[in-house]
Amino acid sequence: MHRAPQHAQTRTRERRHRLAHEAARLMAEGGIRDFHQAKLKAAARLGIHDDASLPRNREIEDALREYQRIFLGDTQATALRQRREAAVRALEFLAPFEPRLVGPVLDGTADATSPVLLHAYTDDAEAVARFLDEHGIPAQARERQLRLDRERRADLPVWLFSAEDLAFDITVLPLHALRQAPLSAVDERPMRRASLAQLRQLLADDEIAGYEDSLP
Repeated sequence: MHRAPQHAQTRTRERRHRLAHEAARLMAEGGIRDFHQAKLKAAARLGIHDDASLPRNREIEDALREYQRIFLGDTQATALRQRREAAVRALEFLAPFEPRLVGPVLDGTADATSPVLLHAYTDDAEAVARFLDEHGIPAQARERQLRLDRERRADLPVWLFSAEDLAFDITVLPLHALRQAPLSAVDERPMRRASLAQLRQLLADDEIAGYEDSLP
């Protein structure tokens, strides 16, 4: 009597699983950084068009971690470590703006195509641009919309530049945003952020874990 609804639910779960893993593959192999774009592209490739089968961003991120672990291994780990070490130097450099590391480099899903995403805090929207210019760093201007909380969104200035053969991406937020992180596009919870001290501790913890894993 209940088999038809159960069968439909099982089929939907299977489709979500397939879509999540296909979206993760597209992100890992194609350099797609936007979850929504990867999700829609995966749905088109697999010919799945019902909204109930679309996976959540968190499901795609989990599938991406699994894909990287299985197929990228040491290559992804090396790229992640390189970007975290570069982020330390960037946070030191941007110290006047209370910077924080965010995104895949912090969360552990960064690969060889990932930029280092940073947040800088100041009530002078042009201060970061002047700072980069004073240090001879050419940067491109962009704009990004972030959700500050459940009710508010903000269009914020972004500066893109290259250093150490890596791409850096700085979003400039007002000082009061230091009290609460904007919402993550992955799970709509306050975005994970790391200060310089927290990133150094993360690197130290990774080094200890790597050493312990290497023991017989």
